[in-house]
Amino acid sequence: MAQTKCLPNKSKRGTKKDQLILAELCKALGHPVRVEIIKILLAKGECISGDIAECFNKAHSTISEHLKILKDAELVLGTIDGPKRCYCVNPKALQEMKQLINLLIFDPECCKPKSKKKD
Repeated sequence: MAQTKCLPNKSKRGTKKDQLILAELCKALGHPVRVEIIKILLAKGECISGDIAECFNKAHSTISEHLKILKDAELVLGTIDGPKRCYCVNPKALQEMKQLINLLIFDPECCKPKSKKKD
């Protein structure tokens, strides 16, 4: 039985920088509340932080901390209008994350056993 190494093609794995960026984006989404915040913002387009907080049974300060983490990772963008902070999803960051995740997908040809040539 032929053994194969299921490693992605080097050109498809991305650089160390790509891996670090993806890790940071995943870390920012590493809490269910932050994932739900992204879903809310995608559904609404944009939303004031207080309105986001009302979707959860959590303190406003807790939601603000989650929004800060998402904003620091540039997954969301925020504007300040007087006392209000309005947030929306950063589409460029989501596109970048999608591309980086695609780098994790193996080439389907990589894991096929090599056929032995018959003489």
